Amino acid sequence: MSPSPPDPPRRGRASSASGASGSSPSGSSRSGPGASGSPSSGSSSSGSGSDGFPVSRTVCYVWYVLLLVLGALVGAAGALVQAAWLPAGLLLALLATGGLFYGGLRATGTQAGVVAAGVGWLVAVVLLSFGRPEGDGVFGGGVGELLFLFGGMGVAVMCATLSRLPRPTR
Repeated sequence: MSPSPPDPPRRGRASSASGASGSSPSGSSRSGPGASGSPSSGSSSSGSGSDGFPVSRTVCYVWYVLLLVLGALVGAAGALVQAAWLPAGLLLALLATGGLFYGGLRATGTQAGVVAAGVGWLVAVVLLSFGRPEGDGVFGGGVGELLFLFGGMGVAVMCATLSRLPRPTR
């Protein structure tokens, strides 16, 4: 009897049965996620970019740090803008926040991109909400500030729970 052909490559997360052996469908050993060089090698989603090609861990960490810093910048800018131009500024701040979170999702291909941007955003907003002993503070405690805080968190949750679009076949 001839040996059966290898299983076709899988999309998305590798199951425990195929990921436990440490070998790719072609039989070669891999040292890390996506190291086989094949765009659809069945590697876990943390080792693949948004287009399905393997991405090194260093590049992923750079993306996460960049998104963390961008989250802090968008949070600080949004805190200032929403207070300056209340109805339009609040909408602009929430749109920028949503763009950042959705961009983090698409850039990294995982929800960890949204989490990295969200952590930076939340840290900036919480630090700016603390007042100084003199009584100065960015947030005055009005409705706009609460809508910005809870609206931003809601947008982060929505972006993190978006279903992933199917990747195009190449």
